[in-house]
Amino acid sequence: MAAINRKVVLARRPQGLPVDADFRVEEEAVGEVPSGEVRVAVEHLAIDAFIRTVLEESSYHPSVPLGGTVTAFGVGRVVESRAPGFSPGDAVRGPLLAQSLATLPARSLEKLDAERAPLTAYLGALGLTSGVTAYVGVRQVGAVKPGEVFVVSGAAGGVGAMAGQIARIDGARTIGIAGSADKVDHLVKDLGFDAAIDYKREDVAARLRELAPEGIDVFFDNVGGEILDVALDQIRVGARVVICGAISQYHGDVGSGVRGPSLYLRLAERNARMEGFAVNACPEPIVAEAEETLAGWLAGGEIQLHEHVEHGLDRFAEVLALLFEGGHVGKLLLAP
Repeated sequence: MAAINRKVVLARRPQGLPVDADFRVEEEAVGEVPSGEVRVAVEHLAIDAFIRTVLEESSYHPSVPLGGTVTAFGVGRVVESRAPGFSPGDAVRGPLLAQSLATLPARSLEKLDAERAPLTAYLGALGLTSGVTAYVGVRQVGAVKPGEVFVVSGAAGGVGAMAGQIARIDGARTIGIAGSADKVDHLVKDLGFDAAIDYKREDVAARLRELAPEGIDVFFDNVGGEILDVALDQIRVGARVVICGAISQYHGDVGSGVRGPSLYLRLAERNARMEGFAVNACPEPIVAEAEETLAGWLAGGEIQLHEHVEHGLDRFAEVLALLFEGGHVGKLLLAP
C-alpha cells in the first residue's frame, strides 16, 4: 500500500494576514523514491516570517506558485533512501516544505547530530533563520563591542531573542522591545537582557531615553515601521542599524514595496550606517562558525531559545498568522 503525503498548497494569494481559505490540505499517494533522492518523515517545520513573503506573486525568495506546496524549512527522519550517505533513521534538515512526507534530492538535505542537540534546536537556536541569522547580524553586520548599548525589536521572537543573548555575551548592554508584560519578564529574567520595553503599553521613545540616555550604538531591527523611526531618532554618532526584517510590513503586497523610515537622515547627521543582510548570502565558513559557536553556547547553558510548538497541517494559516500577531514566545514550530 502506497504511503500518503499530506501537504499544504497555496489556493490563492493572501490579502493581509493569511486565512484558511488561502490554503488547502491535499493528500497524495507517493510512489517510489527516485535514484539520488531521499524520503523524509517531517517532524517539525519552522514557521518563519519569510514564508509570508513567498506567498506573493513576486518575492526576494522564490515565490510559491498557485497550487504549489508552501515553502518551509524542517527537520525529520529518513524513511527511505536511494542516495549514498543517507539511511533510514537518519536525522536531517532541509527545505522540506509544509507536508508530512518530503521526497527530495540528497544534496538538499543536511544530516544532523541528534546527540549534540534536540532536532528542533536545528531550526531554532542552531537554525539558519534564527540563531545563525542573529549571529551574523550581531557579529558581522552590527559588530557589537563591549560596553555598547544594543537594542533589538521583535526581541521575544526566534531571531530577536538570540540576537540579544549574543550581544550580551559580547559585552553589550542589551535592551529588548517586545509586545507584552510576560515577554518583557522572559527577556530579563530568563534570557539575561538588561532591560526590556513593552511597546503595546509603554512609550517606546520615552523608555529608550530613560534606559539609554546617551543613545543607541547598535539597533537590530526585525520589525520596521514606527519602531525603526523611534530608534533612528536616538542613535549615537557612529551607530550601526542592522536591518534583518520588517515583520510589521509583511501583511500586504510585499512585492510592491514597504513603508521606509522617515528619519533616515539621522544616519547622515550622526555619521551612522544602516545595513541590511540576507543570511542565505553569507559565506559558508561564517555560517559554519556561527553554528559551531552557537552549539557550544547552547550546550554550556549560555544561550537558550524557548520553542512554541503547534500541531496540525490543517492549522497552517492560523499558526502563520500567530507569528505576525505576536502570539508566541521564541521559535514558532509546527508539527505536521
